[in-house]
Amino acid sequence: MAMKVKYIGSYDTPAIDKTKIYEVISIERNWYRIMTELDEDYLFPPNLFEIVEK
Repeated sequence: MAMKVKYIGSYDTPAIDKTKIYEVISIERNWYRIMTELDEDYLFPPNLFEIVEK
């Protein structure tokens, strides 16, 4: 089962929907790789997300 997270950062971006739950594709150097709303995967610092399911 993949970890699922929700964005809790204060920065508004078209790449991340604050109401959506995202699946973490992988963890690289302690950052989360997530498929964004732009259909591209990016690395994000974990402090911008709340874990909703492990």
